[in-house]
Amino acid sequence: MFAINHAATALIIKKTYATVPMIWILISVQIMELLWVILNFIGLERTTTDKEVRYVGNIHLTEMPYSHSIITMLGAAVMSWFVLSQGLGWPDIGAAFGLGIISHIILDLITHDRDIPIAPFAKGPKFGLGLYARHPLPAFFVEIGYGLLCWSIYGGSWMLLVTIVVFNLVNLSMFFRTIPGIERIMVDKPRLLVSVIFLQIIITLVLIGVLS
Repeated sequence: MFAINHAATALIIKKTYATVPMIWILISVQIMELLWVILNFIGLERTTTDKEVRYVGNIHLTEMPYSHSIITMLGAAVMSWFVLSQGLGWPDIGAAFGLGIISHIILDLITHDRDIPIAPFAKGPKFGLGLYARHPLPAFFVEIGYGLLCWSIYGGSWMLLVTIVVFNLVNLSMFFRTIPGIERIMVDKPRLLVSVIFLQIIITLVLIGVLS
């Protein structure tokens, strides 16, 4: 799932846990992606591209055993819930934070190619429905439809709706090979790719937080 729609997930969680400060929820839905950014920059995880990048299917999350393995993310969710709920006595924050982390892995399993391992160092199969690589057009409508669903459930402002729609449209070239976009200059430039994703993460988290 792209950054704007991970951020939009915070709206659903906030609707359920209205008393939890939005900052906690925003961090939870993207904390594993922020870890992915750091691990890519220091070389512990790796992103590669095909010889030509015309859509999201030409970008490969080749190695991400720590930030996006199923066991890592479920473990992080449980640990966060335990520390925040049981250790610090913040049950609602703990539940909301854990749900935010779990939402990330669920959304990525739906959209990603088979690049999500079961656990760090696991040699077995990787998981993902492959929506991006195999069905990019339906994937775009899943993305924007999900973002709109989050907005509708939350009952947000028109500015919040515009933000979700605009940031989904910004990613349009990633789903349509015939539409040129910034991805075409990302061939063999993993740091640039990761930097662009990091920028989207920060901007979308801030905007969703401010406009919610």
